[in-house]
Amino acid sequence: MANNKKNTKQQGSSSKFTFWMIGLIAVCILGFIFLGNHNKKVEKPASKSEVAIDYSGQPFLGKSSAPVSIIEFGDYKCPNCKNFAEGVIPVIQKELVDTGKAKLYFFNDSFINVDSERAAKFAEAVYHELGNDTFWKFHDLLYKKQPEDPKYEKMDVYDKKFLTNTLKEVAKEDEVNKVVAYFDANKANAAWQTDMDYVTKLGVTGTPTIFVDGKMFQGKSLDDLKDMVDKAAKGK
Repeated sequence: MANNKKNTKQQGSSSKFTFWMIGLIAVCILGFIFLGNHNKKVEKPASKSEVAIDYSGQPFLGKSSAPVSIIEFGDYKCPNCKNFAEGVIPVIQKELVDTGKAKLYFFNDSFINVDSERAAKFAEAVYHELGNDTFWKFHDLLYKKQPEDPKYEKMDVYDKKFLTNTLKEVAKEDEVNKVVAYFDANKANAAWQTDMDYVTKLGVTGTPTIFVDGKMFQGKSLDDLKDMVDKAAKGK
């Protein structure tokens, strides 16, 4: 009987935690996307017209058959992106990706400092050489290891040694060597530039920024994002 009560209590706590998390995420999406402090000056406002996006060769979470494509534009040195990756993405994945409603892509918007570009290109090398699964392991670990000291944003922290050692935590030595060789040969530059070209075309003004099937998400909650995904799916 005691065990049953304990299990019931644990299940209740789990349900409350899930409910709390979903509520928190609704606020987080508003806070991280619209009130985030990692904005940048751009010469033109966000594009109001649809831009054709080529998703091939881009890392994503979800089923390839999912009808809707969500993009997060992020910077590996952005603290808001770290919070978004750790607190918001898991809920988006549960609510929209794991249900087969959407695929979630990550595109680079590297603008904070030289580390942003270096980390992004290294991640592109990881994706090219080791594939989608290892990319996401590296991606998540890179955000997890982001220093908490705000002064680090102006410092060169993500040098090649740091990036290589980080990759060693999720890949074998021969795999790491392949990635480093690809990175050193500047072969990842083109993929990174493709993302940055979309930043310009779409008028992305800060990170993180979300697009749904090529249209900027301007809602204020998780429910708004769900509605936008549902409408996009119905329009197929």
